[in-house]
Formats: sequence, structure tokens, C-alpha cells
Amino acid sequence: MPERLSLRTPQDTEAFGHALGEALRAGDLVLLAGPLGAGKTVLTRGIAAGLGVRGRVSSPTFVIAREHPAGPRGIPLVHVDAYRLGGDLDELDDLDLDSELVDSAVVVEWGEGSADRLTPDHLVVRLTRHPDDTRTITLEPHGTWVDRVDFPFPRPNPVP
Repeated sequence: MPERLSLRTPQDTEAFGHALGEALRAGDLVLLAGPLGAGKTVLTRGIAAGLGVRGRVSSPTFVIAREHPAGPRGIPLVHVDAYRLGGDLDELDDLDLDSELVDSAVVVEWGEGSADRLTPDHLVVRLTRHPDDTRTITLEPHGTWVDRVDFPFPRPNPVP
């Protein structure tokens, strides 16, 4: 069953991402789903901080993918924004993410239905933005992530 959390501020979203980043390993695939403005890039900034990668994290919308060099943990982050690919699997294949998955943690915004075929072992993080600017995050683990979704992350506001 998916786990859901309510996050009240962008700082809560980033803190959740930080905890997720600390739990990531080389070879992990995380797919971020949600509408424009839901907080996917804010979440990715937190993931990058938790991984300890070097460099500033910004949305890769126009460049499609950015690789952030590994920090002390030795795991680089590949951040992909598949929005402009429009579900084009050939363009996604051109990014060669399956080989990146060997040594990196890979986070793909807008990757459902395309990047999820890279490995059956992935985590979907679904972000929903509400009118009061809070967010609900729903964790949908697949494959080996089913046993890993209990990593220690901030649970300020569990949603029943």
C-alpha cells in the first residue's frame, strides 16, 4: 500500500528529499510525478543534499539531463526532466540511462510510462499540490523498493 505524507512548506519537501537522498544507493531509480509547480525540483534539491553531491541543482527542463558529481558518499546524481520528451522512448534511450544506473542514483521528473521500464526496482514519488500550497507526497514502491520504503524520513504529517 502506498504511503502518504502531507508537507506544509518547501522546506518540508526539501527535508523529505534529504532523507530520501541519504537512503539512495548507486543503481537506484526514483521517478517524480506531479503537475508543474508541485515541487519536483525542490524535492530533487533535497535528494542531492542527502546524497552529498557537488554543485547547484536546478531544473534540467531545457537540457533534459544534468549529472551532478559525487560528493563524499561517491554516488553521483543524474537528474532528468522528461517533460519535453513527451513520452518519446527513443529520445529517452538516447540518454543512455540504463548505463548511468550502474554507478549513479537517477531521478527522473515526468518519467512514468517511459523511464520506469529501465528497471522493475524503482520508487515513484507522487507530489500533489493543494490550493493552500501544501503538498501530499505518495510513495509507490516497486520491486525491491517495497522492502526499503520504511527508510527513516521525516513524517511530520502522515495522511490517513
